[in-house]
Amino acid sequence: MSLSRGDITPRSAVVVGAGIVGLSTAWFLQDRGVHVTVVERDEVGAGASWGNAGYLSPALAVPLTSPHVLGEGLRGLADPGAPLSIPLRADPRLWGFLLRFAAHCRSAYWRRAVRHHLPLLEECLRAFDTLASNGVDAETHDAPVVAGMESARAAAAMRRELTVLRSLGVPVEFDDLDRHEVSSLRPQLSERVVAGLRIDGQRYLDPGRFVDRLAQSVVRRGASIRPRFAARRIVADLDRVFVCPDEGPPVTADVAVVATGARLDDLVRTRGVRTRVRAGRGYSFSVPTDTPVDGPIYLPGIRVACTPYRGELRVAGTMEFRDVDEPADPRRVDAIIDSVRPFLAGVNWDERSTPWVGARPVTADALPIIGATRQRGVFMAGGHGMWGVTFGPITGRLLAEQITTGKQPAELTPFDPLR
Repeated sequence: MSLSRGDITPRSAVVVGAGIVGLSTAWFLQDRGVHVTVVERDEVGAGASWGNAGYLSPALAVPLTSPHVLGEGLRGLADPGAPLSIPLRADPRLWGFLLRFAAHCRSAYWRRAVRHHLPLLEECLRAFDTLASNGVDAETHDAPVVAGMESARAAAAMRRELTVLRSLGVPVEFDDLDRHEVSSLRPQLSERVVAGLRIDGQRYLDPGRFVDRLAQSVVRRGASIRPRFAARRIVADLDRVFVCPDEGPPVTADVAVVATGARLDDLVRTRGVRTRVRAGRGYSFSVPTDTPVDGPIYLPGIRVACTPYRGELRVAGTMEFRDVDEPADPRRVDAIIDSVRPFLAGVNWDERSTPWVGARPVTADALPIIGATRQRGVFMAGGHGMWGVTFGPITGRLLAEQITTGKQPAELTPFDPLR
């Protein structure tokens, strides 16, 4: 049986990509006795791991293919300020992807996709606890997510969605909030917010700091990390894989894990993997607030997530389907501010800092890609959409199990790269 789908335990691995998914996979491979080298085209955590909202929220980490997304997509064609932005230009590959995505935006499929995610949702926080209890010196903070709405009707709609998720087995507990309770929990929410929900059992973190500390732990445990290593191809012979840059010698190992986020297609397009990945770019920035923020704030009506961040408030939002390397569009940040300003008070918008754009890896069926390809010894880990931080450690734990045992965990069956 081949190593890619088989039962030979590898002694070494090269992980391509130093975001939270790649580093988590490296850490859990080390935990199983595998020597790891990590290569990264940029710097540690430079991609989508750095600037996202930092939610660790099993209650909200659900598939993107809900039916109402179709309406948001149509709005995004005409409104540059819409939460979902789709460029009006000739791009056959993008439009083909979007048509496949739209075909999955059905209630029955969404429910099935939620069920596929249940094992990850149930275990994702425990995977963070495993890292924390074994030397990854970065905090995760317990705090409810407070969702704010401008009408009782909007609050009722979110309550119905959370109730459906709970009926499907998602671990979610929530309570209704009136205007006074919303203000008491998150004083930054303005009088425009008249109702809300408190979603308990959630956490948040500083994603950049967490990834840095995870990288430090991986290095302390014996790995080497090679930044500025732009992998261009992977070659395999009978018992080794070679991760080759444009110039210089390759990195060799028994197996390779491709965890390159929105660039996931670049190295595996010919490995029997039919599910494509597109960049769903998100924007964030930080702003000072008049009073400290006690925990995450979610504004579902405009798809904006806010999180305490180094004494300020990180504001993150939008889903922009553009190429990974296109420059940031400052109009997207302006659109986020215009949409969120009426809902937040005591925020110093003119002093915003750390503007960021990052590409989240989105699949047309809203399922991640985790497991073995047809090429001997080559595995994939990615395609988590907006939830790569939430699912990074549990993905690494399960994939390390598959790589070292040769057996696909049942939890990963729906996410097989060869589906």
